[in-house]
Amino acid sequence: MRIRSLPVSSLTLGVLLGMLLHSSGLSAQTVLRASHQWPGGIGDLRDEVVQMIARDAAAADVGLEIRVYPGESLFRARDQWPAMVRGRLDITALPLDYMSGRHPQFSATLMPGLVKDHDHAERLNDSPFMAEIRRIMDEEGVIVLADAWVAGGFVSTENCILWPDDIAGQVTRAAGPAFERMLVGAGASIASMPSSEIYTAMQTGVLDAANTSSTSFMSFRIHEQVECYTGPGDSAIWFMYEPIVMSKRSWEDLDAGQQAALRAASDRAEAFFAAEARKQDLQAEEIFEAAGVEVVHMSQEQIDAWIAIAERTSYGVFADEVEGGRALLDSALAVD
Repeated sequence: MRIRSLPVSSLTLGVLLGMLLHSSGLSAQTVLRASHQWPGGIGDLRDEVVQMIARDAAAADVGLEIRVYPGESLFRARDQWPAMVRGRLDITALPLDYMSGRHPQFSATLMPGLVKDHDHAERLNDSPFMAEIRRIMDEEGVIVLADAWVAGGFVSTENCILWPDDIAGQVTRAAGPAFERMLVGAGASIASMPSSEIYTAMQTGVLDAANTSSTSFMSFRIHEQVECYTGPGDSAIWFMYEPIVMSKRSWEDLDAGQQAALRAASDRAEAFFAAEARKQDLQAEEIFEAAGVEVVHMSQEQIDAWIAIAERTSYGVFADEVEGGRALLDSALAVD
């Protein structure tokens, strides 16, 4: 009997390929893309934890690969969140306050004096305050893989910034609307930009002063442009939430084994970040001192003077104008 040959369709080829992979013990690889704004390969803590998650997920041998694109090589800093929401990006590490224009509640994650120190930040992670922040993120289609908080401080090309009067008349970068309101209340002018643009802005005279994290001060070599650094010390007025987050759609596309592997990798990265963030505060001071930059810390009296301005500017506007703002602040302030 003669067997008639049949045309091979793309569907038939797909089935045959699947059978071949199955019979040979191979499986299809799921490839995720992770993007962030910080330099890669130079020890930036945010890059390190994303790379750690990628390595651990690959080592779990569950058919999961995470390709990391640092230094805004895939998306610009503020474009990462909308790309993730639209399904064009799977994972990112970013300051959540960058998205406060879309969700004003997120500016509570960079509220002056709200977080006292690294231990306080860890307690906040398990609070109703952060549960509400994550609920808003989830509704947008984003889930948190790893919580991360960084402390920061002030730099200036002109003078040390300790009292509110010290920043009067300077053009300042502050990272988010809550800090901007406080600094304007102290007499500063504002130039908004990601931390990746501070160096050039200072070099070209656009900025006189800036706030950002200890890690960003190091990664972007800000010590080359300034005269004084006000480090976080034992009690910082500047703390920012910079989580590792993932598209909910991408998460739900993973199988159970891949989700478990990614969650385990993220838990390890979160613990590593919490330990290293403390060390980076000290390392930043050492780098500034080695460069001949004056390093100072605020006293509690000076911090209180800043918070007095924040209460009538940053806190007041947030409570009055942001939906659920008063309750969100109260929830955060209730965490000792």
